[in-house]
Amino acid sequence: MSYVRHVLVLPDRDAAEEAAEAAVERFGLPFEPQLVRDALAGEDDAEDAQWLVVVEDEESRLDAAALHALAEEYDGWREQPREE
Repeated sequence: MSYVRHVLVLPDRDAAEEAAEAAVERFGLPFEPQLVRDALAGEDDAEDAQWLVVVEDEESRLDAAALHALAEEYDGWREQPREE
């Protein structure tokens, strides 16, 4: 069984929180995704930070296109997942 960690990159904390809540509702996740602040390389200003929504997909069952569409609704995108 493969394990996939999906990462949605969002422009701000509010968008990340809303996308995380929407992911739980839409995909029936058993737990809320992790939110991580990701400062852009070389940027000192706190305003220049992206937020990551990390979705643990232990059974590799989530649809990549649906996750990408969700991220786009909040002006973000989905990074290529890492299998572990």
